Amino acid sequence: MQADPAPELTLSPDGRVHPARHLASPNCDDYPQGAAPTLLVLHNISLPPNEYGGPGVEQLFGNTLNPDEHPYYAGIAHLRVSAHFFIRRDGELVQFVPVNRRAWHAGVSAYCGRERCNDFSLGVEMEGSDFEPFTDAQYATLNRLASLLARELPLSAVTGHQYIAPGRKTDPGPCFEWDRLAGTLPKWLGEAETGA
Repeated sequence: MQADPAPELTLSPDGRVHPARHLASPNCDDYPQGAAPTLLVLHNISLPPNEYGGPGVEQLFGNTLNPDEHPYYAGIAHLRVSAHFFIRRDGELVQFVPVNRRAWHAGVSAYCGRERCNDFSLGVEMEGSDFEPFTDAQYATLNRLASLLARELPLSAVTGHQYIAPGRKTDPGPCFEWDRLAGTLPKWLGEAETGA
């Protein structure tokens, strides 16, 4: 029996992608006046580190992470961060911030000489780590999402957090297979700045 094809993703006027699970994060604000996202930034995250499937990421982005629940959480529970999207290991798409609002995902960063990447980017967190391959289901969801966003928004490039915050960040890491995103967007940072 053949599996049902994944449903087509659509973008509603309020900046939400459907179908996705929507969990509103308070860690967002408006883009600077006249700005629109032109860059897609890929990250990886797992909470606790290298453990998958739990509620830690959703709790962190919702400011409800209990610092007593895991030793690692004590050092991060105070953070006020978010991403627009989170793609779980099974390919589930979770949206925390509408695409017409600025998520707090990139921190101190620069892309092609332009600083403050949060001001002109969308953030996608892949459930994972630097040390383990991502899943086929994640790449399938990421490609569907990136294709939709490239069609509906003025996106012109995709990059990794490691390239916009070198020395500070390492994600999505060496296990991310950039060629599995090829063709979704016109270029990625490896071509734009490193000649890869």
